[in-house]
Amino acid sequence: MSTLPDFEGWAIFAKVAQRGSFSRAAEELGLAKTTVSKAVARLEARMRTNLFQRTTRKLTLTESGRQSLARATRILSDGAAIEADIIEETVSPRGLVRLAALSAMGIEIIAPALPEFLERFPDIEVDLVLTDNQVDIVAEGFDAAVQLEGSGASTLRSTRLWTLRRPLVAAPSLIERLGMPQGPEDLTRYPAVVASHIPDAMEWTFAHQNDAGGAPHHAEPISVRVQPRYRANHADAMIPALVNGVGIGVIAEYFITPHLKDGRLIELLPEWSVPPRPIYLVTPPGRARPARVRVLLDFLQEKLAHEVLVNQERRQG
Repeated sequence: MSTLPDFEGWAIFAKVAQRGSFSRAAEELGLAKTTVSKAVARLEARMRTNLFQRTTRKLTLTESGRQSLARATRILSDGAAIEADIIEETVSPRGLVRLAALSAMGIEIIAPALPEFLERFPDIEVDLVLTDNQVDIVAEGFDAAVQLEGSGASTLRSTRLWTLRRPLVAAPSLIERLGMPQGPEDLTRYPAVVASHIPDAMEWTFAHQNDAGGAPHHAEPISVRVQPRYRANHADAMIPALVNGVGIGVIAEYFITPHLKDGRLIELLPEWSVPPRPIYLVTPPGRARPARVRVLLDFLQEKLAHEVLVNQERRQG
């Protein structure tokens, strides 16, 4: 057996696994399908095990294939990054970036910002996929994902981008009808508008805020289980119900800042806070990133930092 690993074979294997097809992998790599098939067969002969289970309709990884995928993906991404960094010395970053993002954030922040990015980098293409499910960035072939949780896999890289403040809000009409709550315990008597795609959406936990930097009034958080009157799996679909007094709700601040400013919504129990939700940027394993991916990630961090400042100024204003 050769002492030099079959780097080309492993890179081709990773691309086939990402695309779930020899034909699609060959098309993306600019190779003949037979070349791709032979590379995977060569690996399987070398490893003396199958990496894929093949049927006429479906291509799935075997256990050996699943165990190999993360490291094979690193070979593919590191090789692409090496070439991209060299090319970047003479030309601008170029190529396709596949980005997965939370639907709400993708619609409100990322999608509106992308035209500026594409104008700044005319040789880069972006494939933005919006989802409220946690994606497997390696298996699904994404360059990065913006999501609510960090990486559970030790081989992936997670960077905390932003923290979402989530105030408790209601329409003035609802408060006129039911009265102002005096503490979290009162919330059980109010109808609620909840985010159905968030785990434990009907149980809200509150911590008391410090008074002028002093000790909190309540050392222990208070959890309440609310009664949903309306559920939706997207923040934009929750806002009309909140504004029209259907119920109280906990929702990310950047969705409702204009409604708080014009008085269509008011913040309830401002001395209490629901734990903020961190937003993470997750990328595949390996230290090297292609230039096209690196500049997009830098751009997103810049935009998210700007959103934080804008929201702070709006609250103070």
